[in-house]
Amino acid sequence: MADEIRELFPSDSSTEAFDNEASPAKKTATGKKKATTARKVTKKATKKTAKKATKKTAAKKAAAKKGARKKATKKASEKNPAEVPEEKATAPKATEKAVEAAPPKKKASPARKAIATPARAEKASEQSSPPAKKAAKKAAARKILAVPEDMKARKEKEPAAAETPPVPEEKKEEIPRRDGRPMGRVKGGPVGKAAEKVREEAKASAEPEKSAGEKKEKPAAKDTFSVSGLLETTPKGFGFLREPGGNYEQSKSDVFVPPDLVQTHALRAGQVITGEAQQGARGPQLVSIRTINGHDPEAAKAFPHFDELKAIFPEKRIGLETTPERFTTRVLDILAPVGRGQRGLIVSPPRAGKTTLLLHIAEAVQELHSETLHLMVCLVDERPEEVTEFRRQLPDAEIYASSNDEPARNHCRLAELCIERAKRLVEAGQHVFLVMDSITRLARAYNNTMGGNKKKRGGRGIQSGGIMAGALEQPRRLFAAARNTREAGSLTILGTALVQTNSKADEAIFMEFKGTGNMELVLDRRIAEHFVYPAVDLFKSGTRREELLLPEHTLHKINLIRRGLAGHRPIEAMERLLFFLKKFPNNAQMLMEIKG
Repeated sequence: MADEIRELFPSDSSTEAFDNEASPAKKTATGKKKATTARKVTKKATKKTAKKATKKTAAKKAAAKKGARKKATKKASEKNPAEVPEEKATAPKATEKAVEAAPPKKKASPARKAIATPARAEKASEQSSPPAKKAAKKAAARKILAVPEDMKARKEKEPAAAETPPVPEEKKEEIPRRDGRPMGRVKGGPVGKAAEKVREEAKASAEPEKSAGEKKEKPAAKDTFSVSGLLETTPKGFGFLREPGGNYEQSKSDVFVPPDLVQTHALRAGQVITGEAQQGARGPQLVSIRTINGHDPEAAKAFPHFDELKAIFPEKRIGLETTPERFTTRVLDILAPVGRGQRGLIVSPPRAGKTTLLLHIAEAVQELHSETLHLMVCLVDERPEEVTEFRRQLPDAEIYASSNDEPARNHCRLAELCIERAKRLVEAGQHVFLVMDSITRLARAYNNTMGGNKKKRGGRGIQSGGIMAGALEQPRRLFAAARNTREAGSLTILGTALVQTNSKADEAIFMEFKGTGNMELVLDRRIAEHFVYPAVDLFKSGTRREELLLPEHTLHKINLIRRGLAGHRPIEAMERLLFFLKKFPNNAQMLMEIKG
């Protein structure tokens, strides 16, 4: 019977083998359970270790506090030994009160009690025992720890071993991060080794170690150097010093002027600034200012603003007659005299000699009025060879040139910089003579830079000739800056305007500037086609309020010339006037010969 029962009910080992063969899913389930239990065990172990570490740190802190208290009590006993017993007597009372007020603690296990009670008993005995007993205990402890005499003799017989100096611990230098914070140290592992390699490389690349006697040198201050340039400001409050040698163009070598200097010294665009600069991360930067337009910075602050100056009519004449053969300037002195603060418009078709006329006028100013007038030339969208000719013929002039191979934005920027420079000179009390060629091309440049978006101009759209509404406002302001002031200097501008170009845009620009000047000199293409120069239309040219510039007898003689030439065609009138001028070496003798 027993054998039959065993066959029907096999042993546990056989059933386990059968179950493992029959259900493979159970294996995976048991493996997962084992993994989870292992994780739980590791978590518990880590928690226990963390708790032990916190307990150790707390115990160390408590021991440190007790040591500090003992030292304090010893010092107090040395100073006032009479007061110590009273404190010890009062201490038990305080402890009793603290024990009564403290909440009931959990009962410790008997094993812990057995370990803790001897130490507590020793401490209590030490606290309760007087200082004499303490001294006796210390002496007994010293006797126990004392080295026997036979041991001392053995040590004396043995040869003294060479003392090895202690190896100084190397201080680990922390390599700063990019944001300035120190890197965390990683002990051991591949990360820690990589950090050590980085530190070693940093040490090798650093400066060589100096001896202990040598002192570390302080980092040398940045060297300053003197700079000078024309200030160009931006809407954000800072500026740059443009170099005259580079045609006042934008470059990386331009000195940066920080906003604080602009505010403290009340700097304005167009001022020539000299000062000290330092080399910064992005380029040179202005540090201090010595002079502004040749004046002290404090004195330059007192100069009035250009917009506050009162404009008056030109009162002092600028003579342009140089040599007997230079008929361009002689004709200009008779037909359209120029004064300080004149706003003159030279209207000319292409190939009529306007550029040559401007060059002759500038040469006359340079030759005759170099001490009293500051000559400036602004060439906008001009031919490169003309720019070279102006630079060669006018070495003493301040030339702002933007040739026709440069973008329109550069034309506008250079013209504004030139006018701002002239304004600053007028504020300082100087008299400026500016020649501009040409206003029409400058207006075209402003029209091109505005783009074709209606919304940017308040929905005003496009005018006739493709001129954007508002494109001519800034050129008109620049030309209107010419004036004679009562409180300061004067600004004279002679600009050219193109006509008869078969362009509606040029006609619209001319009509916009037609009534803005107080002097007009009109050139005729038909006169130029007969090779008669200067090709001036006598009947359309003239100066407003010329009686303020010319003496009464001179004005009377000039009016007689106009009456005598009236009724003739423009080309015939110009030929007769040139024939009359060739007879006399200068205009004064010619006017004296005229009867009437």
